[in-house]
Amino acid sequence: MRVFGVILAGGEGRRMAGRDKALVPLAGRPLIAHVLDRLEPQVERVLISANGDPGRFLGLGCPVVADDSPRGPLSGVLAALTAAAGMGATHVVSTPVDTPFLPGDLVPQLLLAGEGSTEGLALAADASGDHPATAIWPVDLAPALSGFLAAGEAKVMRFAAAHDAARAAFPDPRAFLNLNTPEDLAAAEALLKGAA
Repeated sequence: MRVFGVILAGGEGRRMAGRDKALVPLAGRPLIAHVLDRLEPQVERVLISANGDPGRFLGLGCPVVADDSPRGPLSGVLAALTAAAGMGATHVVSTPVDTPFLPGDLVPQLLLAGEGSTEGLALAADASGDHPATAIWPVDLAPALSGFLAAGEAKVMRFAAAHDAARAAFPDPRAFLNLNTPEDLAAAEALLKGAA
């Protein structure tokens, strides 16, 4: 089993005044660097799913994969599955670029949950509900995902339901906090200062 990670950095950042969310500073470092810190120790390799100039991520040392046709997070997942399969991966764990507090046991818990799914797909969940962009995807799902997107579908939960997605439950509700607005960013800064 070879597990890669992908940070989904293709969002438009509309609620961040159009700024590239991946590069928005949090505690003096780009937001993507915080996510990378959490994900990298848990996987063999990390990819970044992003469109536009890949050079903006040069300093992170991760391959950048672009969507064939941008249709939300699933396009990024498909690009990562395709690239990772070519590098010998068996699974890809996806997470959005704006989740800097990911749990340290994210990957093992998703793998464990995936054993309860007929297709090995598992989503992160907590008391507030599902976090479908944070999930483990067997690379074998790439053809089904490609067909799903080609049919005009784009909803992660619809694909998840059709492919028997399991849930990995996490106790900390802050683990999957999405930083969508400047206010969210300020709250995350306060959380990080409190942990320091």
